[in-house]
Amino acid sequence: MEEYWSRLEKAQGYSEVWEIVKDTVKNSLDERRVGMMLFLDDLPLRVGAYHPLGTNNIVLNRALVNIVEVAAKVKLLVNSFVYVLLLHEYLHALGRKSEAQVRPLVHRISRESFGENHTATKLAEAGPWSLLKDIPLDLIDVPKRVMEIVKDFEKATKRYIV
Repeated sequence: MEEYWSRLEKAQGYSEVWEIVKDTVKNSLDERRVGMMLFLDDLPLRVGAYHPLGTNNIVLNRALVNIVEVAAKVKLLVNSFVYVLLLHEYLHALGRKSEAQVRPLVHRISRESFGENHTATKLAEAGPWSLLKDIPLDLIDVPKRVMEIVKDFEKATKRYIV
């Protein structure tokens, strides 16, 4: 537990948070999927992220993460927010389609990995939007930028073409 806690607190960027997501899922469910790609896009603020079914992509709401970075100003809070969103979409990518199945699983994996009192576990239980409850998201105008791919998101451990 302390290892994951420390890693999430020190994580620098999406790829390091992603490695924690994969490790916690492997530890809790003994499942893994490789070859995932992360895209950042400016989505409606009510959407945190999504996984297009049948792809190896996760699209994360860049504007929402930027709002959390400005509002929270604490790296652990931002990393926990990103962890919960990526974990949720990773579970979809692993074949769990039902929101009713994924939401409690995000909470369970977070609790097993970080403990009951960790920020990630609390966000998983209350929902990541609990962090934004005092911010009037309806009043924020989000300019649409070009979708971008996060380079070096997943470190390849095996070559696909020999």
